[in-house]
This record gives sequence, C-alpha cells and structure tokens, in this order.
Amino acid sequence: MDHSRVPVLEALQEFRRRGDVVYGPPGHKQGLGADPRVVDIVGEGVFASDVLSLNGLDDRRESQGVLTQAEELMADAVGAEHAFFSTCGSSLSVKTAMLAVAGPGEKLLISRNAHKSVIAAVIVNGVEPVWVHPKFDTERHLAHPPEPDDVRRALQAHPDAKGMLLITPTDWGSCADVRGVAKVCHDHDVPLIVDEAWGAHLPFHPALPPWGMNAGADMVVTSVHKMGSAVEQSSVFHLQGDRVSPNVLKQREDLLGTTSSSSLVYATLDGWRRQMVQQGYDLLDAALRRAARIRQAVADMPGLRLMGPEVVEAGLTAQLDLLRITIDVRELGISGMQAAEWLRTHCHVDFGSSDTCRIGGQITHADNERTEKLFVDSLHRLVGHADTIEPQPPVQLPAPHALELEQAMLPRDAFFAKAEHVPAERAVGRIAAEMLSPYPPGVPVVAPGEVITAEVVDYLRSGVAAGMLIPDAADPTADTLRVTAQ
Repeated sequence: MDHSRVPVLEALQEFRRRGDVVYGPPGHKQGLGADPRVVDIVGEGVFASDVLSLNGLDDRRESQGVLTQAEELMADAVGAEHAFFSTCGSSLSVKTAMLAVAGPGEKLLISRNAHKSVIAAVIVNGVEPVWVHPKFDTERHLAHPPEPDDVRRALQAHPDAKGMLLITPTDWGSCADVRGVAKVCHDHDVPLIVDEAWGAHLPFHPALPPWGMNAGADMVVTSVHKMGSAVEQSSVFHLQGDRVSPNVLKQREDLLGTTSSSSLVYATLDGWRRQMVQQGYDLLDAALRRAARIRQAVADMPGLRLMGPEVVEAGLTAQLDLLRITIDVRELGISGMQAAEWLRTHCHVDFGSSDTCRIGGQITHADNERTEKLFVDSLHRLVGHADTIEPQPPVQLPAPHALELEQAMLPRDAFFAKAEHVPAERAVGRIAAEMLSPYPPGVPVVAPGEVITAEVVDYLRSGVAAGMLIPDAADPTADTLRVTAQ
C-alpha cells in the first residue's frame, strides 16, 4: 500500500482549499464564531480543522471512503487484518472490545490490575468478570501482568468464559507474555483481547516488547495519544483472525461511540501512521538510545531505584518497555506523590505517573536533548532537596494477598444496588457499591461487589492522609465508604 498517502489529511486539506461554507455543525464554522480570546490560546488551525466527515471531508454516502482508506492503511502498517479508528479514547474502546466478545451475564477473564475504565465496562456491559490476579512484586509493591499458567487455570475453572482481557504494558512498563497467553486462549478456542493502551509504538521497532498482533492476540486496543503523535482521545481497534467478527465489533462501536467524531483525531491518527511507517524505526531508535542514557544517569543517583531488566531476569514479568522509566523514591524518605508535586512546583516538569512508592515518566520519539537534560537535572535537584520535603504519615501498604478481595456480587448488581454511606471502619466486611481507585494510575483497589477488608481501609485512609487521590469515590477523603444496603 502507498503509505505516503494520508486520506483524512488530504480530504481536510482539500476542504480548506475549496473554502466550503458549512450550514451544519460545528457551530463555530471553522473558527468564524470562535471567541478570539480562545483562538489566541489554542490557535486558528484547531478550529479550521474541526470538520464533521459528512459535512466536508466526505459526502453523506461516504462514497470517497476517506476514513475506510485511512483505516486500511493503519491495518497494513501494523500487520492487522482490520483497523478501526475511535475518537473516544481507549476507555471507551475497551468497553466496546469487551462487548464484542461477551454479553450481559456471560463470563470474561480479566486481569485484576485493570484500569478503572475496564471495571466501568464490566458495570456497563453486565458481564461476569473472572478476575485473573497479576503477579505481585512484593519488594516493589507493584503488580506485573498475569502469566499464561494463571490464565490456563482460570479457563480450566471457567470453561464457559468467552475470552480473556489482558492489560499490557502496565502503567509502569512491565509487559505480559502475550504469545503465551494467546496460545492458552486459543487452545480453549476463545479470543484474547489486549488492552495495549501504552503500546501504540510497539509495532515499529524490534527492540521494543512484542506487539500484540504479532504475538497472536485477536484484538488489540491502543491509545495513540499516549506514546504516539495523535491528539488526546485517539484510539484504534486492531483485529485479526475469525474469533471476533469485525461486523460485530463495528455494531458494538456504533452502540457506544459518538456520532460526532472529531476530524482532529482522525487526521492526527492518519498522519502518525505515515510518520511511523516512513520514519518510525529511526525515531524510536533515537528514543531508545536517549532512554538508555537517562537510565544510566538515574541508576547513578543516590536514593533512587530504577526498575530495569532485573525484573525480567527474576521472572517477574516477560518484557519491559525501556521507554517507560519507573523510579522508586522511598529511599529518599518521601512518597512518589510528594516527589511528583515537588518536581512540578520547583522544576516545572510533570511525571505522568506517581503513587506511594514511585514516579514514572515516558520517553518518546518527541524528546530531544533539552528534555533529556531536563529529566536528569530535575531528578538531581530532587535528590539534593529531598531532605527539605516535609515527611508524610506512612502509608499502610497491604500484603499482596490482601488485595485479592472476595467477589460477593456482580459489579453491575452492586453498583446499582440500594446503597448507604457508612464510616470507613464500619465498612469492613461489607460489599462495596463503588470503585475506589487511587489515581494515577487509576487501578481500582476495590471494585463494586467486592468485600471490603480492614487492610484495604487502612491502606486507603493512610494513603489519603499522605496525599493519595481517590477521585471516583463518593467520599474522596475515604472517611466514609459506599456499600450495599443490608
């Protein structure tokens, strides 16, 4: 295929060349009605490129096939049989992918270290989750993806499960044995869905962890805005084989997706695909070399503990994305949340992830010498000033087994059940009617339907006292919890 072509961008360019006037949405009419104060900040190009497909990029019959051509090029670029663009982010794409495999009341295996959007999908879709617990790294207090044997045991215990949802890479860069999990799923004749939101770059360099499509996954969802060059909310479904019907997937996407798709998302997805096909290897090669230099610098800093290939060598995870730089800061006597806030306040840098133990930053093809130096210099400053950061109360980190909560009700039933708010200490032994997700990274400690334990209450309350955010809780202070009514 001709990867110099960018159908969406070309259609947008032609629309702007013609100077069409649209008597339909969007109401700002390509910026004519936009507040100049807004234009001064976001730029004229944003509004000029905000066009509905049927009101400029294609005709009402979509006879030019602009979007279809762009999706076919994307599929070819990454070795998939089908690709579908989504403008609602992977949070919605994962919900759609799950619906394409399992319907209400049907079982689906799901990695328990899933993002809150996956738990939300369980609630919305009404599927019965069979949690496959991750491999817990006690030393780092960190969850790595489950292993093929974990999936095999779950499928043997639940032979009526319709498939498996695997999350890889994690927010911290550890990657699953996708090929091994895919073989287990296919031995049981069920599809493997991979939530590869952090892995859009993986198809384009051999030194990166294996790409889900190449490793045998049936469906892969990526967030191109995370590690790629598309704007926020850009997501792509990738599909191969016959275990998931592309027609069913399209129908489910139509059920959940927007009817006002953003041309900005489509155009930047299209352009990113061309960039990666033509320049991706060289760009990612430079990023990997840059990340290696940063890693070496971090490894030499006292008080910082870098997560590196040792987790693979120890058998804790199958692969590690070396562009994700995960740094434990506890030896500095501070939490990851404190480190992230200090770096933002004093160095004007934002690390994408932080929790009680660590901070995490990503290096992409967009980084340069300036951002590389800033990354290293900012961490040097943090190390030098850590003793000036006021200590916070210790967080009561639960043991691994304490995070494997009993599922007493289906998440959907518990979420919509009659509920009440009770003091946190009185919630022990009760069934949660809400998600409780420390953020970032946004993995629920408690899902609706799970039985709340004393260890979890201590963790959440001590975490909030130390600066943890729980934005999806009805009471973000965790003084009270929402539980099903007795």
